[in-house]
Amino acid sequence: MTTSVVSVVVASVANLGVLVWLMVRGDDVALGYAGGPIALALGVWACHRIAGATGLSRPARRFWRILEVSGVLLLTTSCVALIRANNDAGMSLWTAVPLMSGVLVLMSAFLGLPGQARTMSGCLRAALDGFTVAVAAGLVFWYGVLDLAPRDTSLAARIVAAVVGVGGVLLLVVIGKSAARPDSVIAPAALRVLTIGPLTCVSGTFLQIAGSEDARMAVSVLSLPLTGAALTLGAHLQRRALTRTGPAVTGTGRSLFNLLPLAAVAVMAGLVISVSAQDLTHRQRVIIIGAVLIAGFVVARQLLSLRENTLALRGIRRQQAELERLALSDNLTGLPNRVRFTVALTERLDAGEAAAALLIDIDDFKMINDTIGPAAGDQLLLAVSRRLRNQCSPGEMPARLGGDEFAVLLPSFEGAADRLLQAFAEPFVIADQQLLLHASAGVAVAAPGETADEVLRNADIAMYAAKENGKASWVRFEPSMRQDMADHARLAGELRNGIARGELRLYYQPVYDLVTGRMHGCEALVRWQHPVRGFVSPGEFIPCAERSGLIVPLGSWVLRTACEQLAAWRAAFSSTIEAVNVNVAVRQLREPGFVDEVAAVLSDTGLVPDDLVIEVTESSVVDGPQVRETLQALHEMGVRLALDDFGTGQSSLSLLRAFPVHALKLDKSFVDGIADGADRGRLAVAAAVAQLAEHLQLKAVAEGIENQEQLDRLRDMGYRYGQGFLMARPLPAAECGALMADVPAHVA
Repeated sequence: MTTSVVSVVVASVANLGVLVWLMVRGDDVALGYAGGPIALALGVWACHRIAGATGLSRPARRFWRILEVSGVLLLTTSCVALIRANNDAGMSLWTAVPLMSGVLVLMSAFLGLPGQARTMSGCLRAALDGFTVAVAAGLVFWYGVLDLAPRDTSLAARIVAAVVGVGGVLLLVVIGKSAARPDSVIAPAALRVLTIGPLTCVSGTFLQIAGSEDARMAVSVLSLPLTGAALTLGAHLQRRALTRTGPAVTGTGRSLFNLLPLAAVAVMAGLVISVSAQDLTHRQRVIIIGAVLIAGFVVARQLLSLRENTLALRGIRRQQAELERLALSDNLTGLPNRVRFTVALTERLDAGEAAAALLIDIDDFKMINDTIGPAAGDQLLLAVSRRLRNQCSPGEMPARLGGDEFAVLLPSFEGAADRLLQAFAEPFVIADQQLLLHASAGVAVAAPGETADEVLRNADIAMYAAKENGKASWVRFEPSMRQDMADHARLAGELRNGIARGELRLYYQPVYDLVTGRMHGCEALVRWQHPVRGFVSPGEFIPCAERSGLIVPLGSWVLRTACEQLAAWRAAFSSTIEAVNVNVAVRQLREPGFVDEVAAVLSDTGLVPDDLVIEVTESSVVDGPQVRETLQALHEMGVRLALDDFGTGQSSLSLLRAFPVHALKLDKSFVDGIADGADRGRLAVAAAVAQLAEHLQLKAVAEGIENQEQLDRLRDMGYRYGQGFLMARPLPAAECGALMADVPAHVA
């Protein structure tokens, strides 16, 4: 059992012990009062613990701390009652002062709870309700209860009883209004349990004055233990509400305590009838009774209005709840959306609790969505959300931030990433298809002082780092990544300016015929000579261009410049190369007007489609239907297509059948080390690619040839074309043009 459950059990046992004592009624009265300090001490301790619980809002935390102070005052009352038990078991100033102080502090706790906007009219209505109930309760005690008191009851005892009784009734009104608030920060069940305190206070003062000796003794020994048990149970119910998953239960806006002002009117009517009927004539009595009937009619009318207003308010609150649900949840999956996730993360950070954000992005989802269609894609996202919800532990909140991006709010990071990514371990069955998904994730643990937006941004940075590391993995955010991202943004800005200022240059690496030794073509390679940084490697600025979208204008410049250069060489030399090769990124192939752009460039430069070879990677080919349609349109136009870095991606025979390829370019990684024959795996792949190209009647081009032994081995395998430092490095246009004289390169 948890500590809170143990406290409730012990407090209940203390009350049971008092009941047993009442039944046996021994001579030692102090034993009957012993349950009060035990139950109230547990109540104070329970309030102290729940006030320090994680996940509790600041107003709720303040409420339970004030209740702790009230409990201390009531504990003082019970201790005084225990000490004076054998001498004075009735109500006295010694017990009334700390008791009334505890009631007032308890009332301040409820009055301090946040609620709807407190307008002047609202405060006035609340004050009028309080005055109405206080006056009615006071008169009831004065003319009713105190008249029943024994004749030897002192005036001080009568006044104390009236004050304590009226205070208890007022506290019932305050608790009732707090429980009726739909946005109460305190668990409604806890509020209902806490009414035990003022109820015992009211009934206790009544019985202390007007009850029999047995009744006075029962209320003397039971009222404070019951209050202590109520504090303990209320704190336990609040803790259960904190750990409960699902939407929070709020107040309904209805409470029987709202009828207390109307009950006060009815009580006053009864008093008027009782008092006036003593010495008045029949005619005057009829007038008074008529006035009371009119007041009754007014009360009935108010009750009808209250019912109508309650029904209307209930409908408005249902609409408000629905609007809040729509505003804070994702329509497709039902998970919390970005707004709700950010609010929850902010609340956790404001409370000083540990928090971490896990961002999950489905790898290559666009390609999958284009393949199976939007409707099936939505079903897939719904299936992912269900699995992710099932993988979450209590206290973790999954959310869909948008598109194929999900997030999970974590109280603790340890072991969570691997566990949550297990949601993608098994294939998804969508539209009779089995789809195996992979996801990349980034984790950011909130540092002191960070906002929710900063934590999400850090998780986003880590998630993109995971994608760059090869996808299907997760990365934890490190502060150095933020600097890397800042450097990337700075480099992207400088690249944009560099394109506009003409800082980029094209170099051309010749492609040779390995049999004749003549230059067959050349590959256009972009270089950047930064005015401050100096030479910037393509491996640094090309990925930056792809992430920032600058690859589109950069690629357009490369395409036009390379075609213009080929046209210039054709005009300058009688014998020149067959075609120019231009690398094209997948981002360019997704552009709707890319095919028209290629046609326009060829027309402007006077070239024919056969003069251009577009090099794409294997991952570009499988990007989706749009890319495949673009490549098919280029093929139909007459532009030749080459698969670059062949063998490193998703190489398959089905890919070659579906893709209108003209040439295969063997990646340099398979050329390295094949001269000595030590790496039999590289030899096998290189030989297989050459044979595959021969059977499919494709050109086989080997990249990265650096020595004669490599060239000889590749030529023996059947490679007709090659490029590498052995024949020529990437050269400026003028130097590359000088090699176009009819002089074979040294390939023998």
